[in-house]
Amino acid sequence: MKQLLTICLLAFAFTARAQAVMQFENDSHDFGKVPEGTMATHEFKFKNTGKQPLVIANVQASCGCTTPDWTKTPVAPGKFGIIKAVYSSAGRPGTFNKTVTVTSNATEGSKVLTIKGAVLTKDEIKPTLTAAQLAQSPHLVLDRSTHDFGKFEAGQQPTARFTVRNTGKTPLVLGAISSGCYCVGYKTPPAPVAPGQSAVVELIYSQRQLGQVSDAVTITSNDLSGDAKLTLRANIVRDLSGNSMVKESAPAVPFK
Repeated sequence: MKQLLTICLLAFAFTARAQAVMQFENDSHDFGKVPEGTMATHEFKFKNTGKQPLVIANVQASCGCTTPDWTKTPVAPGKFGIIKAVYSSAGRPGTFNKTVTVTSNATEGSKVLTIKGAVLTKDEIKPTLTAAQLAQSPHLVLDRSTHDFGKFEAGQQPTARFTVRNTGKTPLVLGAISSGCYCVGYKTPPAPVAPGQSAVVELIYSQRQLGQVSDAVTITSNDLSGDAKLTLRANIVRDLSGNSMVKESAPAVPFK
């Protein structure tokens, strides 16, 4: 019996040593003071110091304001991987403390990572920055401030295309969109815009109110000079005779 117990313990120890081991450089990150509208992003780097490939099954954030991403392929012994946490600070002034839980086949099957910081409005953070820091801010410039969809049927979701240019010194990161109607959103998440570069941003309009409508929209970003303001207009009808037509930019094109 004693011999069997010894064998079991040895087998258990061998199995434990043969598992993957997730070793992080750090398991918490303090962003410090974050301008409201910034997509605060941090990558937690880890190394597999075990004997087997490390596979991450899931990464779960503690709130919808934090979006996780991670290395999707198996991490071989001795190799590195990342867990990325992106905190959307738009509309969330004040301190924050959020967690990201990593589930994997490592010896520590569940690992909790922490991000924290303090979100300041742009009016609050400007006085704390030097002229040199302000000069390094990205700067968002829209090609126009209004878009008229023309006439379309209720229930449709037309798209408006805007060109965003970054005339600042650092990458421009677009944040959340706000509107009084809660009916405007990104068609696809926008990527950062490098200094001196432009990008096309597509906004989906889901207004259901009939008649002539006009909605003020705010696009937040890490531009310290302020948020971008634009206006969307449309004439929404219950039914259109013939082919449905939606106006995108200047010419009218069939709605898709």
